[in-house]
Amino acid sequence: MTNRRAVGAAFVALLAVLGCTQALLDRQANQAEVVQAPVFEVDPLWPKPLPNHWLLGMTIGVWVDEQDHVWIIHRSSATLNNNEKGLELSPPTGECCRGAPPVLVFDQAGNLVRHWGGPGPGYEWPESNHGIFVDHKGNVWIGGNGAKDAQVLKFTKDGKFLLQVGKYGNNKGSNDLENFGRVAKIFVDPKTNEAFVADGYQNKRVAVLDADTGKMKRYWGAYGNKPDDSNLGPYNPDAPPAQQFRNPVHCSDVSNDGLVYVCDRQNDRLQVFTKDGKFIKEQWYARRSLSEGSVWDVAFSRDPQQRYIFMADGRNQKVRIILRETLEELTSFGDGGRQPGQFFGVHSIATDSKGNLYTTETYEGKRLQKFVYKGVGPVRRGSQGVPWPRPG
Repeated sequence: MTNRRAVGAAFVALLAVLGCTQALLDRQANQAEVVQAPVFEVDPLWPKPLPNHWLLGMTIGVWVDEQDHVWIIHRSSATLNNNEKGLELSPPTGECCRGAPPVLVFDQAGNLVRHWGGPGPGYEWPESNHGIFVDHKGNVWIGGNGAKDAQVLKFTKDGKFLLQVGKYGNNKGSNDLENFGRVAKIFVDPKTNEAFVADGYQNKRVAVLDADTGKMKRYWGAYGNKPDDSNLGPYNPDAPPAQQFRNPVHCSDVSNDGLVYVCDRQNDRLQVFTKDGKFIKEQWYARRSLSEGSVWDVAFSRDPQQRYIFMADGRNQKVRIILRETLEELTSFGDGGRQPGQFFGVHSIATDSKGNLYTTETYEGKRLQKFVYKGVGPVRRGSQGVPWPRPG
């Protein structure tokens, strides 16, 4: 009997040790899955409904100005079907709806405070507008990726035309000093007053302009190479890295410390340069993503060091959160779908002074979303799913 009791006690003790060991392993595994990163929650009630039965088309640009006003550009009626734009038809086919003006501006409460855009005297509005940027002088820059779009435009905040660089239909390739090749996005560096043009959907370069005169100062391709428009063939994730950008070159944003981050979208990579085009480093994201590619747009966190990069990935329907110093992906949020916090073609991304994120969606997504910054905290490494508001 004594032996049985001793064996039983030893067995219970062993189970206890095994249980503690398993709990420790589980805790360590859980800790290994957690990283410190910015935390966001979608605001499902932002922005407020548009007036005048207006609808958004493919929404392909977003920027936040010094007043924290949120600027977007979309393709208005061009990407709405007849059922959506019944009020525009002649005769009207219903009581709703019509395409909103291409440029829309919202305040922090989600109210529409300004709208304009479209063809006008003295300039060639893009066949397919693409990207919007408000510079340090309050000027609004717009590109275009239509088949013959070879121009960029600059306006005042009220939509008064200021400057056109390039001429519609005049693209002559990636070494042309006068025109562009279907521009995706413009970023103006306030320190040098230079416009960095992601050029683009036909050309394969970053072009740098004097932001006042529009004169081209320099340009470069992948790795700082001279651009070459030869057909690279289909993207192969197992092949050696392509020595040229693939179309589209989708962003060329400048950080506070003077680095240029270039979205080489279909190559699934982000390349980093000096402002003079000297290549520094690169990183791939979801490298086996085919078709549209994974690296669509970037925005920087609003701390002085810009510690984090937020990357829109419209192929995989998420926002990636990246440590800027190392280009390591820490975590991501979002998922495919049409509910708040989900995405259908998340295309462009921007941050406001409070650290909140704004995204736009192309294809059938056709919307603007706001993600409220909740500080830096523990989040799951990898995909977090939909950043729905937390109780309380």
